[in-house]
Parts: sequence; C-alpha cells; structure tokens
Amino acid sequence: MHEMSLAEGMLQLIEEAAAREGFGRVRTIWVEIGALSGVEPEAMAFCFDAVTRGSIAEGARFEIVHVPGRGLCLDCGRDTELEAVYDACRHCGAVPVQITGGTEMRVKELEVD
Repeated sequence: MHEMSLAEGMLQLIEEAAAREGFGRVRTIWVEIGALSGVEPEAMAFCFDAVTRGSIAEGARFEIVHVPGRGLCLDCGRDTELEAVYDACRHCGAVPVQITGGTEMRVKELEVD
C-alpha cells in the first residue's frame, strides 16, 4: 500500500513546516488527490490517521479535495474529462488523449495553531 509511504512523507513535510513556521498543532489538512493519481482517497485518510498518532497532526481533520482527470484529445483538440488514464475522448471517442491534469496528490492547505 503506497498510501502509507505517502502519508509518512506528508507528515515529514508538516513537521518540517512546523519547525520552520513555529506552529505546534495541525487542526485540518486539505489534500488534493487527482482522479488519475493512483492514490485511493479512503486509504490515504486511513494511513494519515495511523501515521500521525503521537505527532503534531494527531486528530487533525483530513479533508480531500478531489481533482478530476483532464486530457487533451490529440484528434479533435478538445479538453475532455477522464476517469481513467486510457479513457477515450468524450467528444469524438478518439484515443489517445494526452493527460493534462488529475495526476497530482499534494498538500493544499493546513489549519494550524
């Protein structure tokens, strides 16, 4: 489960930010997770809860901001929404579609004390 290592990496980023910015507790974390990122949001929330026990982020609300998959059709040139990496263009049905968004997973914002 790669979500566990991603959650550990997020905690490390949070602890580094706390040392740099001087905050002592995280109340809420907003995380953008793209539909094409390969990250399972529910597993990510579970792993974050597990790795933050005993840390400055223990008990923090974990808010997921869903980012839809986006692509550019190489045939018709239109922007199209994608649910999976190899989806066809929703406008003309062509493949391949060049992915332009929805592959990210990043900490968007923290609410801290």
